[in-house]
Amino acid sequence: MPEEKRGLRLVLVLTENWTMLAGTDLPALVRMARQAEDNGFDAVMLSEHVVLGPDAGAAGVMDNPRDWAYPGNQDPATPWPSSLVLLSAMAAVTSTLRLVAGAVIVPLRHPLLLAKELATLDLVAQGRLVVIPTVSWSHDEYDALGVPFADRGALLDEHLAAWEQLYRKTPASFDGAHYRFRDVYLEPKAYRADGPRLWFGGQRLHPALLRRLVRHGDGFNPLGRPRAAELETLRAAMTAAGRDPAELEMVGGIRGTFPTPDAVAELGPAVDTIAEQWEQGFTTICVKPSMFIDDPRDLPRFCREVVRQASRLIG
Repeated sequence: MPEEKRGLRLVLVLTENWTMLAGTDLPALVRMARQAEDNGFDAVMLSEHVVLGPDAGAAGVMDNPRDWAYPGNQDPATPWPSSLVLLSAMAAVTSTLRLVAGAVIVPLRHPLLLAKELATLDLVAQGRLVVIPTVSWSHDEYDALGVPFADRGALLDEHLAAWEQLYRKTPASFDGAHYRFRDVYLEPKAYRADGPRLWFGGQRLHPALLRRLVRHGDGFNPLGRPRAAELETLRAAMTAAGRDPAELEMVGGIRGTFPTPDAVAELGPAVDTIAEQWEQGFTTICVKPSMFIDDPRDLPRFCREVVRQASRLIG
């Protein structure tokens, strides 16, 4: 565990909250981002899908629609607005809030196009953008967009390598197995010279994820709780690569326990799990409000209560 920890940071997850508001009420999500900033949260997070198909619910939909959306547990009709467009609107009404583009499905785009979109958003946000590049999980989504599902890992790696060139050099060139370009001028570039901050995550710390974290990562956002051995492997790999493990922002989260399929969860027991995560080195915690409240008018009070309870736990 790092010897020095960052102060606690709270991230309000603003996707999958359709039990709180209609799927078309995107202005309400923008207002919620401002409320998060005004009431003690450090960041908001939006995830994405371009389209969904039948495999979205292949494992059976979640018992309670307030729960986290995982691979194969959601209705294919679940609303997934464009996260980058929506984060641009949130950037315009906030000034300190970090904007986390969670689960950006990188292989579904060309690296030049995505690098331009991310750089523009990062400039609008004045460096507040965090990106979680991922390959995601839906065969149907890849098929619909004509992208080979089996190539998704290699495509992500080439994006990351291409971005290194595009954000640092002008003109930039890249010669990969899937993408090639020469002497291109990507302007304007991102707010920082090396591009937006990058977090990576997954269901387990597999070799490709470990490699991406060590080479490109500013944060680790696992899906679920990683094992102690995985955390030790990550710290050892960072050290071996000459990187201080304390540089890596460790991102956890809370999950409510629902008494019935149509009820919200109690906040206290969920927040209590932050103490254990804090001891493991996780200093940034994701919170999905619709797990705990149904009325969006309650959000400011809810944010303040999460801050109060979490601060009490870790001092």
